Order: sequence, then C-alpha cells, then structure tokens
Amino acid sequence: MRMETSLSQRQELQLRLAPQILQSIEILQLPTLDLKGLIEREMEINPTLEIETREALDIQREASKEDAEVGAGDNEAPSRESLEAEFERLGEINEQWRVFSGTARPRGIGSAGEKDKKLEAMNNTADRSASLQEVLEAQLHEENLKPRDQAIAEYLVWNIDDNGYVRFKIDEEFAKGCEVTPPATVREIEDCLELIQSYEPAGVGARDLRECLLLQLMQSNKANRYELEIRIVSEHLDDVVSNRLPKIAKSLNEPIELIDEAITFIRTLNPKPGRVFSNAQIHYVIPDVVVTQVDGKWEVQVEDAYIPRIHISKHYQEMLKAGADDPKVRAYVKKKIDAAKWLMESIEQRKSTLSRIAQEIVDFQVPFLEKGIMHLRPLKMQYIADRVGVHVSTVSRAIAGKYMQTPRGIFALKFFFTGGTTRADGEEKSIVAVKQKVRDILAKEDKASPLSDEEIAGKLKAEGLDIARRTVTKYRKQLGIPSSRQRRKYV
Repeated sequence: MRMETSLSQRQELQLRLAPQILQSIEILQLPTLDLKGLIEREMEINPTLEIETREALDIQREASKEDAEVGAGDNEAPSRESLEAEFERLGEINEQWRVFSGTARPRGIGSAGEKDKKLEAMNNTADRSASLQEVLEAQLHEENLKPRDQAIAEYLVWNIDDNGYVRFKIDEEFAKGCEVTPPATVREIEDCLELIQSYEPAGVGARDLRECLLLQLMQSNKANRYELEIRIVSEHLDDVVSNRLPKIAKSLNEPIELIDEAITFIRTLNPKPGRVFSNAQIHYVIPDVVVTQVDGKWEVQVEDAYIPRIHISKHYQEMLKAGADDPKVRAYVKKKIDAAKWLMESIEQRKSTLSRIAQEIVDFQVPFLEKGIMHLRPLKMQYIADRVGVHVSTVSRAIAGKYMQTPRGIFALKFFFTGGTTRADGEEKSIVAVKQKVRDILAKEDKASPLSDEEIAGKLKAEGLDIARRTVTKYRKQLGIPSSRQRRKYV
C-alpha cells in the first residue's frame, strides 16, 4: 500500500458570533418574565452581581468610569460600540448565510350515591392539577375490584388520551399489552371500558364524538328527559353539524321548534371531556411596554418593574482594583465582572431598542389608539426597521412574544403588523380592520336568511373595499364563523 501526503484548499463559509452577541440576541428576544428568570439564573452563577439598592445607584456609574483602569494589560471585553455594530450587521449576515448554506439562525443560549363517590374521589385527588388518568384511577380505587379487573381497568385508563377518548382498536393485539395472566380477553377489556364510561367527567372513554355525546346524554337522562336529543345524536349527528334542521324534523316527525331546542342543548355538551383536567400550562401576560397619553402625545415606557435591578459588587471591584495575589483568582474575578458588565449593557440595549421600536409603532398607529380597531393601519416590519435604523431581523426579535398595554387593551406587538388592502378612495385598510368589518356585517344579518360569502363581498365593495369572494371565505373561517347554511336559524 502506498501512502501520500498532499495539500488541498477548500473554501468554506462559517458564521461565528461572539458569546456576548449571542447573549444580546437572547436578551433582546426575551419577554419581561423570561428576562427576570435569566437575570436570577445569572446571579446564581456570577458572584459579582448583586440586587441594586437605592444607595448603590452610583456604583455602576463609578464602575463604568474605571473600565479603562481596572484590569489594564488583560484581554478586554469587546467595546459596546463595536458589538452594537456587529449586532446590527447580524441580520445581513443571516441572510447571506441563508443563501449560501440554507441555514439561517445562530444557536441561542440557551346512582346518586355512586356518583357522589366518584365526585368525592375526584375531589380527593391532589390539588396540583391532577391529570385525567389520575382522576379516573382514583375513581377505580373506589370500586373494590378484583386484582385482575383492577389491572385491566388501569391499563385502559392510561391508554385514554387527554381529550378523554379511546383512540385504539380493542382487539387481541391490544389485549396482549395488558400484563395479566392468563392474557386479558377482548370481552374483559370491553367490560372494563363500560365501567370507565360511567365515571366523571361524563363522556370519558368514548371511541368517537357520537359515543361521547351519547354517554353524556345517558348520564343526564334519569327521568327520560333527553330521549329526543339521544335520537338526534344517534341518527342525525352529521345533519346537526350541517344545520339541516328541516331534514331532522321530517325524519323524526317532530316540530322544528323542538328540534331546534334539542340541538341547542346538544351544543352545550363537552366534545372533549378530558380537557377539563388538561395539564397545559397557563401563560400569564405581563405587558412589556405601556402606552399612555401625556398632554395629547402618545408615549411609551418599557415595563421594568418586574426586572431585578442589578449592579456589580463593590467588594469584587475593589478586589480587582487592588490586584489579587493569585493570578487565577484575579482572572476569575475579571471574567465574572466583564460578564456582569455585558449583561447589564445588554439589558439596557434591549430597553433602548424596544423603546424606540414601540414608539415608532405607536406613532404610526395613533388612529387605532384614538378611534379603534377599524382604524388600524397596515404596517410592515421593514418600515419600522428603516425608521429606527436597524435591520428588520432586529425588529422581528424585539417584538417576539412581547405585549403592549394600551387604553384599548393589551395586544401582542405583532398584532400591529398586518397586511392590508386599498379602498376605492385610496385609503389603506388593514386585514384586521377588514375582518372586523366582516364580523360587523354578519352581526347585522337576517339569521333566517344569512348572507353568502358572495353577498358579503358585495357589501364590502359597496363600502369601497374590493375583496374577492374566496378572500372573504378565508377571513370568515379565520374568524371562526360558520357558513351561511350553518348560521341559518329556523326558529
């Protein structure tokens, strides 16, 4: 075998960003509560950071003046100006990188008695948002089942999805998954499922929507009050969905008024009973920007009441200034102080950038603030980026996940960025305003003869908004409004 050594050249483009830039990007993107969490985590790993008190306000200013003196001769952190420039160029670098390699973003940092027993079992489960499966298991334990039946029932419970449905086929293959000896039979599993279907919440353990609604109706049908509703769900669920009341009335030989009343009740049933116990996390909105009117002028203020005010420990500053005996200790302290300085700079930069962007948004959307949703103007991020003097990607990051509190309510910042259409008189209308107009038109329609999408488009055109029928259909669906046939009222 012959081995050779040779030289070759290869052209390669790599995107490398200073750690400080990555941190600045992350901080700019963080909503208020997430920024609070990041600061708290940084304080746990950086001993030079302290919560700022009133008497310590001058320490940070003094530290910035001494930057050139402290740690002279050591490798200095990049200057704020150079990093800001690099930060603003990041958007352009991203686009070049996307074209070249197909990747776009740098990695970030980062019976009544029986029912009472069931309800008692539900109430006795842990207060910490018990899951549906835990609630069902608690009711199982009230049954005093044989160990074999208990095991089969628990197997079923933990295979019910979070909406409360059985999404699997009960067959021999499924039965093999239940670890009992001898193996469970399909009949045993079906018997246990029937037991679970009698539990709260009503409708749990259903195999489809029809069975779910029937289970709820049957549990409520103690005095045979809902016989008509049961027949409608059993025989005409598709017609209910399509609002075909005359067909249902004719088929069941009942007055349409009774059919309408029955369907009104059916629509109060829960199609996803398990969601009552959903463990989905509740997200609380804290406004990142507050808008107020002062002397006739709209002003913005970045909300920082929830953000800890931090400064660099005077003790560590003096330690570094005096010069630690151990070079390793000195290097460690300097590294932590540099990290603390950059964190504070990044927080201030976030506040400044967010404030400037929010003010430009507010200045542009004054008609909305003063007159309401119909006066929301079409707005693109590029316009704000040009006004502020930053790359459009900076605007995108700055508004991500953030909210603005206005006299008209709290809105996500991205709410103010919307496309639009131009009226016949040249006035621009945002898509949000057009959708609101569609909603207003439908609110006034004759419920016995609802407007078609073509008719809605005609009414919009009469007001100077030339919107295609298919676009009206899209907006109506986005608003969650059913078709004209489904909206029709027969009584």
